[in-house]
Amino acid sequence: MKKLTEHIDDLKHRIAAWGKRIRRYSERSTRFNQNCLYQSDQKRLYKLLERPMISGTGPVPNQADTVAFWRSLWLEPVNHNEGPWTEVVASQFAGITPMDPSS
Repeated sequence: MKKLTEHIDDLKHRIAAWGKRIRRYSERSTRFNQNCLYQSDQKRLYKLLERPMISGTGPVPNQADTVAFWRSLWLEPVNHNEGPWTEVVASQFAGITPMDPSS
């Protein structure tokens, strides 16, 4: 079992190293391409840099839908089961008087 966990850890480290290597390569490649573009066609480079990055696909939600979504999350009451540790913490801090509001 110990050998298996060591092998899994080794694979995780290798994956992380490859991920960092790929990230460094892509950043370097982007820099190189931008430098070449700056030397050959600055106007095209600046247009490329001004273009907004596309993070997702599909239509952007309107403001009313966004507000309705967040209101449905925040206004709905939720009953959390916090466990016994909250009672221990509350009893430890029961003797502390709260600060007066400054404004």
